[in-house]
Amino acid sequence: MTIPKRRIGADGPEVSVLALGSWHIYDRVPFHDSVALVSAALESGIDLFDVGYYGGFSIDGKPVPESYTDVIFGRIMQAVGVDRGDYRLSAKLWVNYFPEQSMEEQLDRLLFRVGVEHADYAILGDLFGMEPDLDLLTAQLGELVAKGKLGGWGVNNWSVDHIRATHAAAAAQGVPGPTMAQLKYSVVRRSIPDGPPFRALVDDLGVTIQASDVLEGGILAGVGTPQRQIGKDPGGIRERIVAAAPRLAEIAAGFGATPAQAAIAFCLADPATTTVLFGASRMAQLTENLAAVELAAEHGPALREAVSELWLDRDVVDPTGH
Repeated sequence: MTIPKRRIGADGPEVSVLALGSWHIYDRVPFHDSVALVSAALESGIDLFDVGYYGGFSIDGKPVPESYTDVIFGRIMQAVGVDRGDYRLSAKLWVNYFPEQSMEEQLDRLLFRVGVEHADYAILGDLFGMEPDLDLLTAQLGELVAKGKLGGWGVNNWSVDHIRATHAAAAAQGVPGPTMAQLKYSVVRRSIPDGPPFRALVDDLGVTIQASDVLEGGILAGVGTPQRQIGKDPGGIRERIVAAAPRLAEIAAGFGATPAQAAIAFCLADPATTTVLFGASRMAQLTENLAAVELAAEHGPALREAVSELWLDRDVVDPTGH
């Protein structure tokens, strides 16, 4: 099947409803396997690839080791032989280094490592309690768009208030503001993306969602507790997620699906979701995840209702994201 597309924000570009991410993925996979996997993803219609330089900061107090996954990604695309105009690059940028390192300097470093001249989109990483100069930040991003180095941008796990303030700062300067929010969104973590504050943001500003960490580092796919580092744990519910994974498998089986397919389809069934971001290290994982698109199309609303009991961060995580 060919993966359909949805629009970023109210009037942004259309991208595939599935996106392939690279946090440490390509560091851990044999190069030839990665080339075959990315080639298959492109052939299926996936055209959005999330790439960033990782290292130099911490998640939940644990340092993130330096990664060369972005450099490897660039070599993968070269080996695949895909034209730059046939895929969209979403660059992960970090506020941690701002303003000492400008957005342009950071983007230039990433583009150099990947071996391309522009990014179609950028996702700004978590604020981690920082309060950046939003006027300066949006001005620098607007300049990158004007120069053609960047097509548009969004944010990762920012609060609703911060997104609104950033949008207002951009609007006051007449430059593009954030159009998509990359959020931790899954059958177990719904309080922010499904909460009234964010839904009002969708209605008011047209911001859409890039669902990330939908498998909770593989826990919801049935791998138990991952040994490698995975994303942060808002609300401290990870042990409950591990305990809930077998129930998700039961519900998924009722739809003739795997837990991973059900988890992805859950997010795809939300019309506010532009794309679901996932990492795949094996061809079997990619094939399995592709089938979630059809599951969402055929059983999306029923599936979302069936997994409602697994909403574990309800009344645990502030829906504003603070």
